[in-house]
Amino acid sequence: MKIAITGKGGVGKTTLSSVLSYLYAREGKRVLAVDADPDANLAQAFGLSEEQITSIRPISEMKDLIAERTGARPGSMGGIFKLNPRVDDIPEEFGYRINGITLLVMGKSKEAASGCYCPENIFLRRLLSHLVIERDEVVIVDMEAGIEHLTRGTAQGVDAFVVVVEPGQRSIQTAHQVKEMAEGLGVKRVYVVANKIHRAEELDFIKNAIKGMELLGSISFRADIMQADLSGRPPYEVSPETVREIEDIKSRLDELQQ
Repeated sequence: MKIAITGKGGVGKTTLSSVLSYLYAREGKRVLAVDADPDANLAQAFGLSEEQITSIRPISEMKDLIAERTGARPGSMGGIFKLNPRVDDIPEEFGYRINGITLLVMGKSKEAASGCYCPENIFLRRLLSHLVIERDEVVIVDMEAGIEHLTRGTAQGVDAFVVVVEPGQRSIQTAHQVKEMAEGLGVKRVYVVANKIHRAEELDFIKNAIKGMELLGSISFRADIMQADLSGRPPYEVSPETVREIEDIKSRLDELQQ
């Protein structure tokens, strides 16, 4: 199972990513959790300490590794470098293990953010493609709303493309933008998870606003999730109600594979 989770900043995609990773690992499955958002905070959602988080080096910052694998220094432009560098050993060599989950933090350079044809961008794209297409673990990718860095082949290798939304026009607008970009990459179906729901009217608003996308489920707003974020604890330790709601979402995802 390969799941890509995206959405406007602050909607709760990292909460969904961490709890889904926890649930699959609890079943005994091998899980790769990939933080592909430049504003990386998936490690915090697993409850890692500041010291542990600091010890995790984003892949994009491994300049010597990228130079070794691509044949060009990061930041170089216009030179000759490998377009298909070796990446199969990256999860084992540089992943951080947490209770049956391997966490990879991709990071992002300024050059990669601009969409340039440069060694670090090629390396990150190749790594993401390997994780989605060639690995046999459950792979959960927490990514930014702009999915331009996905190749067509990688996007089509994703089993479930999930957009997290909250009640509000900007969140819905982002979901439709993601859907349009995903369709441009050949993704046939985009799914939605409604988060931070206070009332039934808010869920109705989202259902009516996400035309062309399937609602996988909803997650209620809970103050204990906010408190978990403030205290650095994982959401699955503090809110059994949220875990149950995400278990229902996971069941729907599993049905898609049958």
